[in-house]
This record gives sequence, structure tokens and C-alpha cells, in this order.
Amino acid sequence: MTQEPAWPTSDDERTEVMAPVTDVLPKVTQEPPRQKRSAKRAAIIAGSVLGVLAALYAVDLLVSQGNVPRGVTVAGVEVGGLKRTAAEDKLREEIEPRLTQTIPVRAGDATAAIDPSTAGLTLDWPSTLDQAGDQPLNPFTRIASFFSDREVGVVTHADEGKLAAAIEELRARTDRLPVEGTIRFEEAQPVAVPPQPGQQLDAEAAKNEVLRHWATGQTLSLPVTTTPVQVSAEAVQATLDGFAKPAVSAPLVIRGEGATATLAPAAVAAALSFEPGDGGILVPKVDHNKIVEAAGPQLKSSEKEGKDAQIVFEGGRPTVQPSVDGKGVDWNPTLQPLFDVLKAPGAHELVAKYHTTPAKVTTEQANQLGITEVIGEFTTGGFAPDSGVNIRTVAQKVNGAIVKPGETFSLNGFTGPRGKAQGYVEAGVIENGAPAREVGGGISQFATTLYNAAYFAGLKDAGHKEHSYYISRYPAAREATVFQSASGSSVIDLKFTNDSDTGVAIQTIWTPSSITVKLWGTKRYTVESIPGPKSNFVPPQEKPGPAENCHASNGAQGFTTSDTRVLRDAKTGREVKRETRTVHYNPQPKIVCP
Repeated sequence: MTQEPAWPTSDDERTEVMAPVTDVLPKVTQEPPRQKRSAKRAAIIAGSVLGVLAALYAVDLLVSQGNVPRGVTVAGVEVGGLKRTAAEDKLREEIEPRLTQTIPVRAGDATAAIDPSTAGLTLDWPSTLDQAGDQPLNPFTRIASFFSDREVGVVTHADEGKLAAAIEELRARTDRLPVEGTIRFEEAQPVAVPPQPGQQLDAEAAKNEVLRHWATGQTLSLPVTTTPVQVSAEAVQATLDGFAKPAVSAPLVIRGEGATATLAPAAVAAALSFEPGDGGILVPKVDHNKIVEAAGPQLKSSEKEGKDAQIVFEGGRPTVQPSVDGKGVDWNPTLQPLFDVLKAPGAHELVAKYHTTPAKVTTEQANQLGITEVIGEFTTGGFAPDSGVNIRTVAQKVNGAIVKPGETFSLNGFTGPRGKAQGYVEAGVIENGAPAREVGGGISQFATTLYNAAYFAGLKDAGHKEHSYYISRYPAAREATVFQSASGSSVIDLKFTNDSDTGVAIQTIWTPSSITVKLWGTKRYTVESIPGPKSNFVPPQEKPGPAENCHASNGAQGFTTSDTRVLRDAKTGREVKRETRTVHYNPQPKIVCP
């Protein structure tokens, strides 16, 4: 059975019952009427602002449609907010004048310039503006554009080949190898040369930099790679103060035996150099050869020139002229303390040390050479006076020469150059079968005489050459010629080897009409010459002579012949050996004068 609530039925009773219930419920704070009105007003204002901003955004979006976005710059030129056509016009107006000017560039510490036309650079205006993009729809981006700039750069068309060539040409100005610091002397005063790192243009990065920024009108900074140096500026200064300055602070004095050499600071400076060393230091070097070159002549009087023992001929017989040992400055030990002396403050002095140079052929050796008798001799004559001058000059040079056992004598090597400076004159020669003249003419007659003396001495032939044309005053197949170049170097030489156990001395006897060569030693052989028959005759050919100073001649036929040398033991007369030499002579042309 449902129980009904016991609620009062009259209004008065309901009121009385409800009152206590109200007292126990939480109290609800009621907003004052003034606060409600303020909040409502703020909401209305905010809504109005948003509405206005929305309206402004809409208007701005509508008005700026088709314009370059605000804040955009191209190569430093502001074009934001302009219509594209206006923007392009402005760019052309402000940038185009730059495009015909050279582009200044800096690469490291080097400056240069690039000609845009030579480099094949042109601007693409529409593509440049395309980089700016369209108007942004984001309201915050649009608001930010009022307070910021955005550089979009230019779009460049370039001829790759021309641009690469232009960049490569910059290397002449930009690239360099590293230069180490050093010290140079200016009138004997040392000056520090600071080091300079090397640098090399980064061609690819430089090309990109030019493409991006060439139209700005500003100096472009092109990237380079650098090569460091070994020696720092501080190391250069340390060597300058610690060595270079003291080294030239006083003359260098070298005291010899009875002579003194004094080198001024400038002469010392000329011998100094500097190079990088381990650990980044600058190492001083002293060129001893330059010190010797400057000091040697001043100490020459304290030295004595050595002289080999010589064979001189007195009364027609060989006599030993004693040898003399040489004495000279021994430069290596003399200059050994030079470095320490130069870097020390105060006076710079050295004491010269000497050494003796024994003669190559001593008196004792000459006396033991067994040069006691003539072992071979020969005489020729019939030379012209001018040829006689040259024969006498070379004979005087060779007279007294000693050929020790086992040695080879070289006529060109012994005499050296035979030119005017050595006393030789122009004389007659045969050139290409025709008479001619040259300095030293006639020396071949001396060579033939010397060759025959060695031939009859039984010495070993070490190399000789006959004349190309037969000369009737010489024995066929038993004669020799010599020749030197204009510089004095040997071209055709006469050589023989002393293959005996004793020495050989050369004696020359000159007269205005003859030259005799005698070889002295210890006789081993008696020698016989057996001439061979002539064969293979070739008649002379006619040859036109020169227009001036022509000398006609009948020429001579060419032929082949031989000579056999028979060597017999000087004591027993037994044949030891025989040697045959075959020679072909060219025909001497018949000279026909015009």
C-alpha cells in the first residue's frame, strides 16, 4: 500500500515547511548587475575588433591581389607590395645600370673584377619575381610582412663556358703558393720578410657566389682554400734578432800566415740565406763557397802553388826538375766555427788553417821513371810560317810532358783549348777538299809527328784518325789529325797509352822549317814500318771554287792502302807482334775557279 507524503495542503503550510530546507542548501553567489554589464561590453568590443580585422584582412587580400608580397627585396631593391609590372620596371631602372659594370670581387686578401658580358651573365626578370611567390593567406604572415624584409635574389642565365673561363682567369690574381717568412738584406741591413699563407680559389663555390649576388653592385667575397706556412712571423723575428743582426754587425776577419782577409758586412750578407726548419723555426745557412770567393784572393799571398817534377832537356838529355809541394788554405776546418762566430756579439774573427798538396809527380818518382834513352822519334817539315807559329806553340806546351806507366796521353786534353787567347793564329787548313784558314791551322802536322814518335816507340795506340785526304808529305796510313770545336772541346783527338813499366817523357825540337818529337824512356822494341800497296783508286771530281780568293787545284785521286807495324824485342830481336792498319783516302776535288 503506497504511502503518500505528508505534505501540507495549504499555501501557508507549504511555506513554513520549505523554509528549513532552504537554510541547509549551499548559497549561490549572485553576479552584481555592474559586472555583468562590463563583460558584455568587452565581448561586444572584441567582436567588433575581430570584425574590423577580418574586414581589413579581406580588404588587404583583395587590394594586394597580384602584388609582389610585402617586404620582398631583390638585389637590395625593395619591390614588396608593387604590382609585378611596376616591380620589374623598378628593378630594371635600379639594377640594369649595374649589369654593364665590372663586378668587384675579393678572394682572401686579393682583389679583382669580373666583366659580366665576358662571363656571359644576364638577368631573367620574370623568373626573379617568381621567386618572391604569391601573396600569403596566413593572416599572421601578412601582419609580419609589415615589419620584416625578405631578400629573394636574382635569377641569372649564364654561359657555362664563359663563366668558367672568367673564374679561371681570376686565379692569376687570387691564387698563390705559400711564401715562407725569411730575412733579406738591404745594403747589409737585415729586414724581416713576413710569411704569407698560400691560397687557391674554390672555383665551383666562387661560381655559385657570382650567380647569386653579381647584380647587387657590392664587392663579392669569393671562397678560397688556404695553405699554411711552416714558419711564423715570430720565428722570423727570433732569427733576425738572434742571428742575422749579429752576423752583419761587424766585418769578418780571417787571419792567415802573413796575410789577412777582411770581409765587409755586405760580403757576409751575400753568403747568408734562410730556410724553414723542423719545429717551425727559420734556419740560417752560410754559403762557404761565397766566403771563400771573397776571402781567397786576399789570402793568396800566403799560399804556395805546387809543381810537379818535370823533365827538362839540357844538353840534349833529360834532367829532372824537382817537384814543389803546394800549400793552401784548408777552408773546411777554417770555416767550421763560422756559424758560431757570426751569431756572437762583438768582433768576428777566424784563424786560417793550411794544408799541403803533394805534387802528382814527385822528384823521387821522376827519378825512378827510367827515362834514360830515346825510344822513338820522328821529324816532319815543309810548313808555312803561320802554321809554324802554331806548331811551335803546341810544341812548347807539350815539351817535358811525362806519361807515367799505365797512363794515356791525350793531345787535346793536355793542351786544352787552342785559340787566339792561347797564342794560336790563323793558318791554312783543308776544308771539304779545298784550302781554307782557321785558328790553329797546322796542329795536325804536330799530331802526325807525335803519332809517329809513339809509333816507333812501340807504345799502344789509344785512338787516332787520319786525314780524309792524303797529304803527300806524310807517310800513308801512318799519320793523324786533330780537331777542336769553336768552344775548345775535343772532337778528333790523338791518344796513346804508355803500356810499359817505365815512364815516358816527350821532347819537342822546333825550327822554322821542321818539327821533331823524341820520346824518352827505357827502350823495349825496335820497330819496323811496312807500307802496303795502294788500291781502289777513285778519280777526283771537279768542284767550283769560291767567287773570291779562289785557288785552282788539280785535285788528287783517292785510294786505299795499309801500314803494318812490326815490333821486335830490343834485346833479342825476336818478333813480338805485328799490327796492320788499313786506311781509305777520299779523292781531293779539282777546284775550278770562275
